[in-house]
Amino acid sequence: MTTQEQARSREERRRDTLARLTDDKDSWVATASLDGQPCLMPLSFAWDGATLLMCTRRTNPTARNLTPRGEVVVTLGHTRDVVHIEGTAEVVEGSALAAESADAFATKLRWDPRDRHPWVYLRITPRVVKAWREENELKDRLIMNDGHWLD
Repeated sequence: MTTQEQARSREERRRDTLARLTDDKDSWVATASLDGQPCLMPLSFAWDGATLLMCTRRTNPTARNLTPRGEVVVTLGHTRDVVHIEGTAEVVEGSALAAESADAFATKLRWDPRDRHPWVYLRITPRVVKAWREENELKDRLIMNDGHWLD
């Protein structure tokens, strides 16, 4: 018989989510084409305290799907420790990215794509963040709404 852990408070979820954004390197990124074709891709990321920075080839569906609308869903973790982020993304050319951001990305991920023309950065600004582990945390999983962390 398994016992379910006590549900975390919103503050605990926020703290755990910020730690995951700082420490994790990989995520799942979901986009959709204009005709509704879904695309789910794994991408590495760096977190700057307000946005996620990722990189992909400009010809990949993920980058192409973001151009018209900028809508994106990003998830971190596994099925028993989920961080679900809904946000907007902008495509940023390597030469247009601030050196501080490009340096932070390169340091965390040990890869520096800023001078590689086929690659572009994706800067994702979270609008909604949900975090949960088990069923007992589903009811209060919302920890950010409209770009603001909830108390």
